[in-house]
Amino acid sequence: MPEILEVEASRLLLERGALHRTVTAVDAPDAWYLKRGLTPGGLADALVGRRFVAARRRGKLLLLDTSRGGPVLGLHFGMTGRVFVDGRAAQDRLLYTSRRADPVWDRLTLHLGRASRMVVSDPRRLGGAELDPDEERLGVDALSLRAGDLARALHGSRAPLKAALLDQARIAGLGNLLVDEALWRAGLDPARRAASVDGDLRRRLLAALRGTLRELGRRGGSHTGDLMEARVRGGRCPRDGAALERRTIGGRTTFSCPAHQR
Repeated sequence: MPEILEVEASRLLLERGALHRTVTAVDAPDAWYLKRGLTPGGLADALVGRRFVAARRRGKLLLLDTSRGGPVLGLHFGMTGRVFVDGRAAQDRLLYTSRRADPVWDRLTLHLGRASRMVVSDPRRLGGAELDPDEERLGVDALSLRAGDLARALHGSRAPLKAALLDQARIAGLGNLLVDEALWRAGLDPARRAASVDGDLRRRLLAALRGTLRELGRRGGSHTGDLMEARVRGGRCPRDGAALERRTIGGRTTFSCPAHQR
């Protein structure tokens, strides 16, 4: 599923392959995929004749700035969305979706210049496209997280720690796999109250978040964590061999080790 690492890889793909080319046509066959009242015709009017001049990201939200002070195109990828430029994607595949390519899953196609195409494919239709998204509704980007940012995100929160870390208004970009991996590395119970993580525990968590993002980014994505293969019923902790606990926390299926996560 696209978390911050996958969206950053897509941003880099667009930065290399989609900038400074004029949008010549827009195909949006799935009007439902366009959000906040946007229509296929309205999207075409806004983009045709403009170029993308920058590819940015805030958390899991991918942002494309357009020329001549035009609107910003915002892309959300949900659980199964991917972007292709001339048939190339940033990831070979995503978890929880088919390996098969099917044109019926193409929710948005932008023709760039004479021969190039940028395609957003999303089998489960959980993502979307919009113009001028509200970037300020999102918290600090997880890849630039600092000690003070984490302290503010957790301060006074009675929510479970995992739920607070998944709250995109607090920290933007963290998803289910990254949070489970970081909490497993930090030795912190995902169900403990977020505000209880302070002092040395908070420093340990910050180090685990940074290390997880850095290492899994090098490995190729959020699905490459040390805990990943054990995230099954009956799975055992790769660190100490204890049976993993499977719970729902923050609305997400959660795996943790009762032996060393407290």
